[in-house]
Amino acid sequence: MLSILMPVYNEERTLAAAIKRVLDVDYPCEIELVVVDDGSRDATASVLGSIRDPRVNAHRHARNRGKGAAIRTASEAATGDFMIVCDADLEYAPEEIPRLLEPVLAGRADVVFGTRALGSHSSSSFWYALGNRGVTTACNVLYRTYLSDLETCFKLMPLALYRDLDIREAGFGMEAEVTGKLLRRGIRPYEVTVSYHARGREDGKKISWRDGVEALWILGKIRLRPPTTMTTA
Repeated sequence: MLSILMPVYNEERTLAAAIKRVLDVDYPCEIELVVVDDGSRDATASVLGSIRDPRVNAHRHARNRGKGAAIRTASEAATGDFMIVCDADLEYAPEEIPRLLEPVLAGRADVVFGTRALGSHSSSSFWYALGNRGVTTACNVLYRTYLSDLETCFKLMPLALYRDLDIREAGFGMEAEVTGKLLRRGIRPYEVTVSYHARGREDGKKISWRDGVEALWILGKIRLRPPTTMTTA
């Protein structure tokens, strides 16, 4: 089973459509959708409460705690063999999730990243793309690897592995923490290309340049730690 984890914060405009698109995909396996409303202050809770599908498992934080914290809650509630995060803002296409499953089902990989085509026509997403490339390049230098897109939301891996990584960053820094900890363990993600429709600030995009600086700090901090391996029961 694949657990699709959806952190949500003030996404009343896109949440219903995002959930419908996730559930309508023709997957090669059973799925569950674990949605965590991270203390939204708009009508997100009402939208989520109107969903009637046994595949949807909804949770709510009483206050906003950050994307990383919402994904942690979702991962603790998930029951699948593998997991992937899918945001509710529709920047990523849920229809492309099966593309990330293909290398896993073929036995070629256990960890798959969706590399975005970061072309754009808005200045805000241009600077975001430039920053992402800078952070990804720094990661490649630090860990002597070659990743194309460190900050991608589409990271598919065994649920047990994600839990064992023990991600502690509560905000957007969790993306750098996940990648850094995987690479520190010697796990090199398999990459597949996915599409990307960037939002601007006026549409509710929340990440900023400060998150890029934080990502660099997190990557450096993890790189200096002793390497670890996955624990076993």
